[in-house]
Amino acid sequence: MAMDVIDYEIRGAEMQFVEIELDPGEAAVGEAGSMMFMDAGIAMDTVFGDGSGNQGGLFGKLLGAGKRLVTGESLFTTVYTNNAGGKQRVAFAAPYPGKILPMDLRQLGGTLICQKDAFLCAARGVSLGIAIQQKLGTGFFGGEGFIMQRLDGDGLAFVHAGGTIIKRELQPGQTLLVDTGCVVAYTPSVSFDIQYVGKIRTALFGGEGVFFARLAGPGTVWLQSLPFSRLASRVFAAAPQRGGSREEGSVLGGFGAGGLLGTVLGGDDD
Repeated sequence: MAMDVIDYEIRGAEMQFVEIELDPGEAAVGEAGSMMFMDAGIAMDTVFGDGSGNQGGLFGKLLGAGKRLVTGESLFTTVYTNNAGGKQRVAFAAPYPGKILPMDLRQLGGTLICQKDAFLCAARGVSLGIAIQQKLGTGFFGGEGFIMQRLDGDGLAFVHAGGTIIKRELQPGQTLLVDTGCVVAYTPSVSFDIQYVGKIRTALFGGEGVFFARLAGPGTVWLQSLPFSRLASRVFAAAPQRGGSREEGSVLGGFGAGGLLGTVLGGDDD
């Protein structure tokens, strides 16, 4: 199926959204729950599978849905089609602070490997699949597990990552060691493996984990400064725990009003 050629504009700074302009008959595919707004001339249709149109028959649709289920995504995607006589716009918002990256799959050789929850939306025709890590150790300790997302096609796809994003071009034989959670995406020519940090003391007390992601060129990699797992762990660590509260302000924490406020905000089971 031929890819739709779409125009877009990424808006915002820390909390971004991408606004896509569709010509009559064009369509975009969005991850479930990512739509922010759309013009009235756009029809929204939830489909089984990845919505690429490359799935033939019931078996193909089941296979496409199964791939999405394995990567932890919904069985369904939503297709937004411009049924009006003029240009219409639809916008997709990022789920947490970070950046939205436009990926032209044609310029990337037709395929991009990315972390499981990175996909946000794409032009109709982009196929969403899975990429399985071939090495057992990489699957167990590589941060993202055995399964990553695989985007195929020659159109535009948009992925989201946390914090600030950097792009690195690796030359043949060039190696980059990265925190396993900071890998956003890479081209298939990049070799992805894991490497032990090397010292027991560093592994136990360094705070960076036991393994690094080892990326070897040639190819392109994208890295994020704030993995969602790191953000979630900090929020969980700072959240009030059952049986007590953990306030940032010493004044509120020391007075009865502060304790009462913490109880109200934290919930009361009695």
